Amino acid sequence: MTGLFESQAPRPLADRLRPQALDEVVGQGHLLAPEGPIGRMVRSGRLASLILWGPPGCGKTTIARLLAAETDLEFEPLSAVFSGVADLRKVFERAKQRRLAGRGTLLFVDEIHRFNRAQQDGFLPFVEDGTVVLVGATTENPSFELNPALLSRAQVMVLKRLDETALRELLARAEAAEGRDLPLTPEARQALMAMADGDGRYLLNLAEEVFALGSGPGGEGTWKAGDKLDTAALAQVVQKRAPVYDKGQESHYNLISALHKSLRGSDCDAALYWFARMLAGGEDPHYIARRLVRFAVEDIGLADPVALTQSVAAWQAFERIGSPEGELALAQAVVYLATAPKSNAAYKAFGAAQRAARDSGSLAPPAHILNAPTKLMSELGYGKGYAYDHDTPEGFSGQDYFPEGLPRQSFYRPVERGFERDVRKRLEYWEKLRSQAARAGKDPAGG
Repeated sequence: MTGLFESQAPRPLADRLRPQALDEVVGQGHLLAPEGPIGRMVRSGRLASLILWGPPGCGKTTIARLLAAETDLEFEPLSAVFSGVADLRKVFERAKQRRLAGRGTLLFVDEIHRFNRAQQDGFLPFVEDGTVVLVGATTENPSFELNPALLSRAQVMVLKRLDETALRELLARAEAAEGRDLPLTPEARQALMAMADGDGRYLLNLAEEVFALGSGPGGEGTWKAGDKLDTAALAQVVQKRAPVYDKGQESHYNLISALHKSLRGSDCDAALYWFARMLAGGEDPHYIARRLVRFAVEDIGLADPVALTQSVAAWQAFERIGSPEGELALAQAVVYLATAPKSNAAYKAFGAAQRAARDSGSLAPPAHILNAPTKLMSELGYGKGYAYDHDTPEGFSGQDYFPEGLPRQSFYRPVERGFERDVRKRLEYWEKLRSQAARAGKDPAGG
C-alpha cells in the first residue's frame, strides 16, 4: 500500500530516472533490441526463465521489472541476501493462487548465487510446472555459482558493463531531469564517467552529488554557482570507486588470466597494467608472486633459466620488505618475465612424459642401468653392459635408458630462442652420435 505522503518523499536521482520501458534501457541492445534474445521473447509474449549475469549497475533489476510489466506477469521481487525458505514458500503459494485465477508470476531473485544448493533446488518444481517464471540476477559466473539443474532450466543472458556511449546518455537524462547542466569541465565530465567504472547507478549517484553542490545557501566549500569543477575539484567532492574485484570469484580468475596471457604475449605494459589492477582490487601479492613463479617455469623455462631465479627472488624480496615497497620487486619480475624469450618446451615435455608413464604401466628399467649391490643381483645380470659415460671419448655413451618394450621417446623439443638454442644444439649433437653408432652396429661407447 502506498503511504499518504510517499509521493512527496525525496527519491534518489537513479530511482527517478529508472526506465519505464525496455527501449529506454541503455547499453544492453544486444539483448533487448527487437532481434535480440529477450526482445524476441517479449514480442512473442512467451518469456522463459532467465539468469541475468552482469556487473553492478548495468540494469538487471530494471530489466526484470520491465519484463514483468510487458508480459503481463505479477512481479515478485526477492533478495537472496535477506530472504530464506519461509519467504520462498510464501511467494510460491501466492503464485499458485494467481495461477488458479489465470495470471502468471515473474519471480525475480536478486543475488541468486547467494542461495545455497538446496535452496536453488527448491525452485526447480515451480519453474518446471510453470508456477513461476524465474528471473535471477547475479554478478558472479553462473557456471560456478548455480546448480547445473537450475542452469538447464534457465537461459543465461550476459549483460555488459556500460560503455561510454551509455554513460553519456545517462548523464544527458540526468541533466534533462534536473533542468540544468552538470557544473563540470569537459575533462571533469570524462573523469566522472571513469569513476563510475561502467556502473550506471553509481554514475547517477555521483551526478547527484555534483548537482547538490551549491544548491544550498552559500554553496559548499569554495564552489560558487556558475563555476565549473575541474578534475582536481571533482576528486575532492566525490569519492572514487574502488575497482570491481572479488578475490574469490570470477574477476579474480579473469585478471590473473589477463596478466598471464599478457606476459606470454611479451606485452610488458599490458602485464604491468593487469598487475596494478590486481593490487588495486586488494589481491594478495603472495598469490601474484606464486603465479609469476609458475609462469617462469611454464612459459619461459630454459629459454631463460634466470627467469625462475628472478621470480623467486622477487617473491623473497616482497616477503622481507613487505607492502608497499616490496611490490616494486614483483613489478620488476613482471617486466623481466614479459621481456624474456619464451618457451613451453619443458612444460610440454613433462606432460608428454606423464602420459607415457601412465600408459606404459609398470615396465622395469633395463638391467644394464640397475645397480648390483649383491652377488645374486650380479648373477642375474644387473648392471651388465653398462657404459660409464665419463670413460667414453665424447663423455656420452648414448645407451638406451628406456624400459624394454617402450621404444625411445622424444619428449623435450627445445625452441630456437634464448638459451634453449644452445640446449638444442647439444641434443642434436648427441642424437648424431646415436645415429652414427646405430649405423656402425654398436653403441657410442664401443660396446
